[in-house]
Amino acid sequence: MHSSTSGFSIPEDHRAQLELLTAEWQIIADLSFCDLVLWYPQDTSFVAHAQARPVTAQTTLPQDMMGITAPTNIIGLLRQVFATHAPVAVDGEYPSGPPGVSAWPVTSKETTVAVVTVHQNLVSQRHASRLEEVYRQSAHDLLVMMSNRIWPAQDSKASSTSHGNPRVGDGLVRIDAHGLVTYASPNATSAFRKLGIREAVDGRQLSRLVTNQLDPGIPIDELMPTVLFGRQSARVDIETRKIVLSARSIPLVNQSGERFAALVLLRDITEIRRRDEQLISKDATIREIHHRVKNNLQTVGSLLRMQSRRMQSESARQALLQAMARVDAIALVHETLSQTMDATVDMDDLLHRQFTMAVEIAAQDRLIHTQIDGSFGELPGQLATPLALVVNELATNAVEHGTAATGGTIKLLTKRQQRVGEPHPYLRVEVIDEGVPSNSDAPTVFGSGLGTQIIRTLVEADLRGTITWERQRPDHHGTAGTRAIIKIPLDH
Repeated sequence: MHSSTSGFSIPEDHRAQLELLTAEWQIIADLSFCDLVLWYPQDTSFVAHAQARPVTAQTTLPQDMMGITAPTNIIGLLRQVFATHAPVAVDGEYPSGPPGVSAWPVTSKETTVAVVTVHQNLVSQRHASRLEEVYRQSAHDLLVMMSNRIWPAQDSKASSTSHGNPRVGDGLVRIDAHGLVTYASPNATSAFRKLGIREAVDGRQLSRLVTNQLDPGIPIDELMPTVLFGRQSARVDIETRKIVLSARSIPLVNQSGERFAALVLLRDITEIRRRDEQLISKDATIREIHHRVKNNLQTVGSLLRMQSRRMQSESARQALLQAMARVDAIALVHETLSQTMDATVDMDDLLHRQFTMAVEIAAQDRLIHTQIDGSFGELPGQLATPLALVVNELATNAVEHGTAATGGTIKLLTKRQQRVGEPHPYLRVEVIDEGVPSNSDAPTVFGSGLGTQIIRTLVEADLRGTITWERQRPDHHGTAGTRAIIKIPLDH
């Protein structure tokens, strides 16, 4: 099976219609046991815009047709259909067309915008079974609806691309305009048996057969009658205590808008539903773990805070307060992760809170202002903890070594950049303090303290980035602050 679209220029209204068609036309390929190719006019010829191969039969066109100009043996066929807006069937009279190829117009506002060719596998032709007859007739009905721009319906794409969507091979039921079963494929019959329907279904009303098997007391989806009567293109799950079936209806409508039949696709999604429930349970468990880790870390932080108040040594008290700040930073990360299970996390709220909290803790009784500019944006969750710790350490160092006794201002600047010739952007994070009066332009040399070691280890090992410290030029007050610059590659 293959279906995609090419990249040449197509008007937006045509592209939307063709995308809707190619999202749905796998059903025709499977019902007709044929390959489909969508040809779009370009210059004086046609170019293959999309291709679909049947899952139910061997492919007729093993080569990839995407982007190929129409071969000479079908160009006349394509031009006729495009000009007359009328299909040319396999059994029609068209001597210059290849055997086993029919062509159907894709119309828009009484104008043909593209042509679909249907390629039969003549090598495997044999006496058709009842299943093949029903399938091919259903494919023909859909092709006629397509050429009359009745199908696909605008609301059908959502049900065709959703998780666990039924396919032709999973089970097909054809019903008439009154909802009576005219044919059920072997796989559909098997699905009915799992549901508890043992008797023959031909001539029976599909909606009544199914609803009789539902468990009493369980609410019935309001879409279920609509789907099982084939009145609307929609999908519904039929759920009992033992099995979950996904049912999707495709009304078959004539040119006058009258529904003369419908196709109902059935798929046993019991295992899919069970796995979904397991994933939901695992997600909830992971969130609960993050929540409990956050609570435990907050308890540790509280114990460190209590211990620091009892310390007689000022240096020991400061060491405990710094340890408390690091624990709080990690706790804040787990609090954020407990509220989402997405692969990426919006870091702005987390890191802005972390930066502000770190400055307040380090400032103690001094008045330290914070300025934040730029956005971290969405980043992978595994970057949250190391980045939060780095921001915490840089903010703490900036307050301790880059502000006056009367207070000051600490800035956090963030932006995404990309060097010329490099495939991935990088995140640039700067923490800037006001420093002390100095006339030196020499770079600041950071010591080997614990905070600096933590920063270097986290940036280089966990974030796979780089960090540098630069002394800023003195301003008109003679103040020359320090700028810590982190560059983190965003190719995680």
